[in-house]
Amino acid sequence: MGSATLVGCRRRAGSLWAAVLAVVAAAVLPACGSSAARSLPTSPDLTSIRRVVVLGDSLSVSPSMADGFPAYLQKRIADQRLPWTVTNAGVYGDTTAEALRRLDPLLTSDLGVLVVALGANDGLQGLPIGSVESNLTEIVGRGQQHTARVLLCGIETPPTHGLSYSLAFHAVFPRVATAYRVPLVPFLLAGVALVPSLNGPDFVHPNAAGAQRIAETVWPYLEPLLR
Repeated sequence: MGSATLVGCRRRAGSLWAAVLAVVAAAVLPACGSSAARSLPTSPDLTSIRRVVVLGDSLSVSPSMADGFPAYLQKRIADQRLPWTVTNAGVYGDTTAEALRRLDPLLTSDLGVLVVALGANDGLQGLPIGSVESNLTEIVGRGQQHTARVLLCGIETPPTHGLSYSLAFHAVFPRVATAYRVPLVPFLLAGVALVPSLNGPDFVHPNAAGAQRIAETVWPYLEPLLR
């Protein structure tokens, strides 16, 4: 996410950002949590697959590659002595289309889990909902074809392009998760969005404490895929 675009978005969204989060949380999020997390694809052979790839954007590499939320996931894995290594494949500013174009080289023989944490830039740019869904569908499908377990992370977008766009954007993630029977993190930035102490100076990208909170949100959905 470019800083100029994000700061402009912040100025325009304001309290409407909080409103759309409240609407989504009250109306939809409770329906897409635990049931999706229990619905897993066929287990790969974990005796030879030991790599987790986080395919993301700037939310994965903020405040830095070393302190992004994938690094905190790696710490949890190490603390539990699980034989997995996390690769942070986040790229600042990536859309779902751009991430799709760089996916294939990441589908290596040691890949066991693909964490898809994308969509924030698509929403900020107001990209067509159909294109966002098509790209996410292709990413998830390719990951499963590679016999990887896939974890999809939901993201919300402020109503810069209208409340109806924000709600339609939200619905893409549970729809893809249901279609491909993959676990879904309902909202990647739960507990982080709009919290000044957990974000950097732009109030959009997480700081180190925010990245740690994101890892706490993701971990209950990721851990079952590592067992």
